[in-house]
Amino acid sequence: MLPSSPPVLPPSPPILPPSPLRLRLDAAALAANWLALDRLSGAARAGAAVKADAYGLGAAQVVPVLAGAGCRDWFVAHWREVPDVIAHVAPEQVAVLHGPLDHADVAFARATGVRPVLNSLAQAARWLDGGGGACHIMVDTGINRLGLAMADLSDPVLARLDVDLCISHLASADEDVAQNAEQLARFESAKGMVRARRYSLANSAGIALGSAYHADLTRPGIALYGGIARKELAGVVRRVATPEAAVIQVRDVAAGDRVGYNATFVAPRAMRLGVVALGYADGYLRCWSNRGALCRDGVRLPVTGRVSMDLTVIDLSAAPDVREGDWLAVDYDLPQAAAQSGLSQYELLTLLHRRFARFT
Repeated sequence: MLPSSPPVLPPSPPILPPSPLRLRLDAAALAANWLALDRLSGAARAGAAVKADAYGLGAAQVVPVLAGAGCRDWFVAHWREVPDVIAHVAPEQVAVLHGPLDHADVAFARATGVRPVLNSLAQAARWLDGGGGACHIMVDTGINRLGLAMADLSDPVLARLDVDLCISHLASADEDVAQNAEQLARFESAKGMVRARRYSLANSAGIALGSAYHADLTRPGIALYGGIARKELAGVVRRVATPEAAVIQVRDVAAGDRVGYNATFVAPRAMRLGVVALGYADGYLRCWSNRGALCRDGVRLPVTGRVSMDLTVIDLSAAPDVREGDWLAVDYDLPQAAAQSGLSQYELLTLLHRRFARFT
């Protein structure tokens, strides 16, 4: 009998080269931000909004750091965001803000143990019909987005719920406007009508409004990630994220040469330029054209010409030692970048695309 031939194994897949984009996360600053916001919350505890992949920074990187700092309450928007969070924390600590839209959502919540946030009487009935259990509810106190209307709070279906957390959301906490006090008054009224183990109103900016807004649990989001939601948080909240891009070509141009689409930059002199692997497909939008900058050891290197889909050109005059393959930091301090670009601090973070490799 002839010996059998050894099995032919498929070739190993090639090793994927590293990304020319990386997002460096300062884990110490992230943990310090949560601890600072927890202290500012007084007698309340701070949770964490980690929706939108932790505001674009990566739930897989962010959640373990915040859990290590002491966070025990987590908020996502979509059901599909749940797996990335419960891979690191207990499911019953996770709340899904959009609530159950159908019975599949109910089944998923009950199977995993995550808590739905019920936003309507229909969602409350759907949750009970599916077997019920511990849940959260959202009350609309004036933002007119999601949430039960104040007039709904006396409906008998709510009395059948096992409500762990009753929440509402401030519309204008980043401003000193009468709406804040109006919403607080409605929330206090709602607390008298809804039986729950805990209550929550304040977001990042709401924490800075003072103890009247803190209730039992605060829900910081942007401030965790380095955003300054109110001036009171300046000097308290530290920068967390620094996008970086690799230089993939260095080129010399002569005076009068045009750079980029539609020739929006014309070289005023002989110049040395760098082309970096960063563009609007990565969240670095065209608003940064001839306005933004990358940095080398604190030296600002201005964007020249129009940002394109995958590439941005910068002036290397102030950094003559930069070579192809070098890494440069994007000038992306959130408050300053928001003022310069016209984008909100929230947009600046959540725009960052998945082509960025994320590191803590």
